Amino acid sequence: QVQLVESGGGLVQAGGSLRLSCAASGRTFSTYTMGWFRQAPGKEREFVATITWTGTNTYYADSVKGRFTISRDNAKNTVYLQMNSLKPSDTAVYYCAAVLYGSRRLREWDYDYWGQGTQVTVSS
Repeated sequence: QVQLVESGGGLVQAGGSLRLSCAASGRTFSTYTMGWFRQAPGKEREFVATITWTGTNTYYADSVKGRFTISRDNAKNTVYLQMNSLKPSDTAVYYCAAVLYGSRRLREWDYDYWGQGTQVTVSS
């Protein structure tokens, strides 16, 4: 089992940047494919980005491609989401998720473990 804790959310102006972090418990972080999802008010939770457990493959939602970068540091048991050129439409609660092994996990139900979320608000 793994526990996930997100941090790094906040309020930023449009065009700005934020870096989200997700710290995972346990000694087997390197065997988990990690993902980021987000949920805006009144909307369903949606896929943002994922990085495979090997760290060799990343996938992004079209809406964030070229602006967001997912990465992982297995020595720190942490996955990151660097968000640049933020837009008001990026405003949401961002969730970190984990699943053992796996590749190209793009759907909410592909993941077994979830963090509590961190709020990102982008003002215009």
